[in-house]
Amino acid sequence: MNHDLLADVFSVIKNAERIGKRECTVPSSKIIKEILKIMQKNKYIGSFEFIDDGKSGEFKVDLLGRINNCSVIRPRFHLKKDEFIPWEKRFLPSVNVGLLFMTTPKGITDHKNAKKDGIGGSLLGYIY
Repeated sequence: MNHDLLADVFSVIKNAERIGKRECTVPSSKIIKEILKIMQKNKYIGSFEFIDDGKSGEFKVDLLGRINNCSVIRPRFHLKKDEFIPWEKRFLPSVNVGLLFMTTPKGITDHKNAKKDGIGGSLLGYIY
């Protein structure tokens, strides 16, 4: 662990979902917190809370059983405000299914909000 924190988080969540767990703990960072907020807003996970362990901390995440797959996108491809459709076709299974996580000048968001705001950015990962 700790080579790519976002990849570690996605693999912990995906593996816990596959074996039927109702909660899991993932490492903490600012990026992870923003990604978890987006996942919670789109009802992929339930609530999550920060647990201070004396180091960097952890998040305890309540799982809802709605995640089929999630992963990081490497390398971090850059896309312009009108280049969303080819990337959606490449990483998501169908139209209006799943999210692409992006880092934009306005912060970390999903591709639907970036498309609505008319901004581009770099791809971080996907979930469906």
